[in-house]
Amino acid sequence: MIGLVLVIGIVVLSAYYLSNDKKLYGNDEGSIQKVIQSIEGYENRQIEILDISDFHDSRVVGFLSDQRPGYIEFARNSKGNYEWKHIETAHDPVGLFMLNNPKEEVQKWMVVTHYDNQVAKMQVRINGELLEQTFVPNRADVTYIELPPSEDQSYTFRDYRFYDERGTLLDE
Repeated sequence: MIGLVLVIGIVVLSAYYLSNDKKLYGNDEGSIQKVIQSIEGYENRQIEILDISDFHDSRVVGFLSDQRPGYIEFARNSKGNYEWKHIETAHDPVGLFMLNNPKEEVQKWMVVTHYDNQVAKMQVRINGELLEQTFVPNRADVTYIELPPSEDQSYTFRDYRFYDERGTLLDE
């Protein structure tokens, strides 16, 4: 009798611990913020989520980490939860992040800006093709830029130019 109660107790406790998954997932804005702040180096940073976008089985989140542009990428697991797989933060007012999702027909570049951003226009040559993108200065924002087609999904970025609202070249 005692053995049966002990076995039932172990089964119940095991089921409870297995079903009560304590892992953090990026399933909503609140949990994404907790995931970011659980990562080494981000524990005590102020995190502001700017954008959450889903592309097939990936979730991409643009954010500010102590006013520095950053992004985190999640992959959806077999249970439908989003597990983080990559995080990156830029040191400049404009964070440029290459998103590499082979399931997407058109590859994207993610640009995250913070409140002190003076850039109103960016020009860059991607695989020899001139791309021009405008931004709203002094606004934290996320912009997705479709990259020109590439047979092997490889890209070269050259001749960066950033301009302010008056059209003055800021940096190359």
